[in-house]
This record gives sequence, C-alpha cells and structure tokens, in this order.
Amino acid sequence: MADEVLDSMSCTMKIPYQDPRWSTSDTNTSSTSLPPLPWWKYRLSDSMKGLLVALFGGGVPAGFVGPFSHIANSTSQMPSLEILFFRCFLHLFFAFWLRWKKVPLFGPPDVWKRVLLHAVVNVISIGCAYSSYMVVPTSNAATVRKSSSTVSSTLIALFIDKDKLTGYNWLGLLGSTVGLLIIIVPGLMKLDEKTRIYDILGYILATMGGLALALGLVIFRTFDFKSKLVTTIFVFGAVGSVCSTPAMWLLQNPVIPQDPLTLSCVLAISVLAMISFLCASYAVTISHPALVCAVLHSEVVVTMSVQYYVLRETVSPFDVVGAGVVIGSIAVITAQNVSCNRGDLLTQGQ
Repeated sequence: MADEVLDSMSCTMKIPYQDPRWSTSDTNTSSTSLPPLPWWKYRLSDSMKGLLVALFGGGVPAGFVGPFSHIANSTSQMPSLEILFFRCFLHLFFAFWLRWKKVPLFGPPDVWKRVLLHAVVNVISIGCAYSSYMVVPTSNAATVRKSSSTVSSTLIALFIDKDKLTGYNWLGLLGSTVGLLIIIVPGLMKLDEKTRIYDILGYILATMGGLALALGLVIFRTFDFKSKLVTTIFVFGAVGSVCSTPAMWLLQNPVIPQDPLTLSCVLAISVLAMISFLCASYAVTISHPALVCAVLHSEVVVTMSVQYYVLRETVSPFDVVGAGVVIGSIAVITAQNVSCNRGDLLTQGQ
C-alpha cells in the first residue's frame, strides 16, 4: 500500500524548473555544462566598436582642438572664422578622391538636401565652438558643448530613434551629465562682473554648438549610400569655405599666420578636427547617438589635461572630480557592450 502511494505521488509531483546557469547541482550540470571560454574567445559587439572609435578617434583628438585654437588666438590674434576657413579648405581635397572613384561630389540626388543640411548644421556647430573657445576657458566651453550635445541627442533619440537605451546606458548618461555639471556649475557661480556678458555669450555659443552637433550626428545616421563619410566631409568643407570666406572679411580682421607656432596650431587643428569628424560620424552608424555623445565627453578630460600641463592654467578640485565621474560613466557605458554570447561564439567557431 505504501509503495502504491509513493508511486502515485512521484507521478503527480512536478519538479520546478531550474535554470542551469544558476544551478549548483552536479547531477544537473554534469551532462549539460560547457567548459569556460578562454579569454581570447570574448569579442566586442558592433556597438562597442563604435564607442571605441568615438573614444579614441573622436573624443581624444578633439580634446586638443580647443587648446590649440586658444594658443593660435593668443599668439597671433587669429579669429575663429579664419581657423574654420583653414579647416574647411583642407576638406576640399577629398574632391579628388570622389572624382577618382567616379562618385558624385554631393552624393545621390535624392539625399542632396539632407547632405546640405548636415553640412550647414556642422558649420554652425564648429563655428559656435571655436568662437566660445576665444571667450571662455577652453575646458569650460568644451564641457558645456558636450553636455548640451548629450542632452539634445538623448531627447532626439527618445522621439525619433527606434533603438532603446538599457539601464546601464541611462546610468552612464546620467553620470556623465552629473560630472559635467560638477565641472561647470562652480565656474558659473563665480563669473566676473566685468566680463559676465562675454562669459554668458560664450556659454550660449557653446550650448548652440552642442545642439547642432547632436542634430548633425542624427542626420548623418540616416544616410545609407556607400561614400557617405567622404561625401559629407567634402560638402562640409565646401559649405564652410563659402560661408566663412565673406564672413571672415566682413566680421573680423583676417590674420595671415606667419610664425611657426601659429602655423603648427592651425595645421594640427585642421587634421585633428577632421579625424574627429570622421570617427564620430562613423561611430553613430553602429552605436546609439546619445552614447556616442557621452563617450565624446573624453574631449573634456583631454582638454583639461592640456590646459593644466601645457597652458599652465589652473584646474579646480571640482574639475578633477567631474573628470573622474565622466571617465567612470564612460566605463559603465562601454563595459556592458562587450559581448560574450556563447551561442554566437560557438557558431562562429564552427
């Protein structure tokens, strides 16, 4: 009788489901568990690759642009529009590559308007950024510009972009924004009354530059033709040259750089800014624009380092703490983009 009761109980009882990933039973994992993957099997996701490109190719080179612009202005009184002209003029040489590949200079006819809009937006962004570098400290201007671009790209992505942000992404975005606020708020609280109007104007220009930067990255993400990188950089150079040439003569007094230091700074600005432009544009094609803007905050850390070690300008404790928060936020954003999906790796191994 007892045996019959036990048999009936064993037939009716259901063993609860146990996920093998969390199971510690030897009997449950001895036949299904796989050996741990070696470290070289772990791979980077496409999003992570884009963020690394934005970090080392977009943010780090751009961090030197602000200090070099400040050096050129303080050495030879070179105005921002003239620096923009030299940078845009360098981009025009990409026309030879486009003609060699027999590619239309302005891209396919159906995207001409968007390509032109993208160029105009980027000219506004960079013109505002260079102008702000002449008025306020370069690290503060870069901080305001990057925080504005991050907030703007996040809001634009919420309403337009279909890609959703994870909890780690939101944590990284929040941390990077807090870090930038730690850097900039103490400086805003101690504005000199004699230069307050110029400081406010500089921060407004930096904010407009960040908004235009975010809009330009979102527009670029809509392009799907092959030569989009080279086409957009050439069109940007053409539009920037056309706009900055008359403005350079009407609004400012042009300065012909003659000393080696100014010439070196202008050349470095043109090359580094072009590299940053290409890498940031490429990064948004495989990563979320808001995350790319957050990773580009590394520009602030580089600018601050150059400002302290090269220009010998003071850096407050708030700047150091804010820079540390920004670096930690970038680490949070990038860490969760490392893919180690066993199924994908085994499929690739086969």
